[in-house]
Amino acid sequence: MTDQEWLAQRFESHRTHLWAVAYRMLGSLAEADDAVQEAWIRLSRTDTSDVDNLRAWLTTVIGRVCLNLLRSRRTRREAPLDTYVPDPIVSPEAGVDPEHEALLGDSLGLALLAVLDALTPAERVAFVLHDAFGVPFLEIAPIVGRSPAAVRQLASRARRRVRGAPVPDTDLGGQWAVVDAFLAAPRDGDFERLLAVLDPEIVLRSDGGAARPDLVSVVRGAAAVATRALSFRRLAETATRALVNGIPGGVTWAPDGRPFAVVSVTVAGGRVVSIDVLADPDRLSRLDLARVAD
Repeated sequence: MTDQEWLAQRFESHRTHLWAVAYRMLGSLAEADDAVQEAWIRLSRTDTSDVDNLRAWLTTVIGRVCLNLLRSRRTRREAPLDTYVPDPIVSPEAGVDPEHEALLGDSLGLALLAVLDALTPAERVAFVLHDAFGVPFLEIAPIVGRSPAAVRQLASRARRRVRGAPVPDTDLGGQWAVVDAFLAAPRDGDFERLLAVLDPEIVLRSDGGAARPDLVSVVRGAAAVATRALSFRRLAETATRALVNGIPGGVTWAPDGRPFAVVSVTVAGGRVVSIDVLADPDRLSRLDLARVAD
């Protein structure tokens, strides 16, 4: 085995960890793949003979790569941040496969990713690296170009905002019961029954991308969300149940058989508190939804 092959083998042993870091940082499947590839390129061009902890070294590298991508994204994104729905990881209703479980960890729903997306790049890097992966503030400081004390403050600010993200109920069966009721009500045109499963402060985020600007919106409040849901009752009839980032949701289908939207439904306290809809055709085309369709 050559030195490069040995190095590649060591890198592969850390790939899942690096992808999990990048996905939390970016909320984008494609960008996470790019970040991991960039980490490999940097590793392959670096003398690591004096690196004692390769996992920690690579985590620092992926942090820098993601910070650059986040900063670049904020300068080019045209849509308001609160209408951007992160890329989902969609699994069959039967369960999340082991690889996805390793990537997702605990409670990494789209609602949480949407909150992370509203943080500044430095806040997001500090929070994800420290709170999710236990990287010391001293090691994060050179990544974001701040002092350890300043990084601690960044993470603290991010933590306060993240506390506002809804935490799904732990009973998956109970979540499905609420989601099934939510999907059935629009099909039956039952406004009152729909209201009964929605939290009064519910937030619906919809991202149709540039191709569907009419589906780029944020709707707040049970009555407004129920009205919007009833307007899409025909799509509800096509929904296939699926796990979206580990929590109940589904995929709706266009008449030509292509996916129309991926819907993530966050249930907390026995009611729907958040709905995230990705309806951007370009981004949907990049998702592996074949297993869900089957």
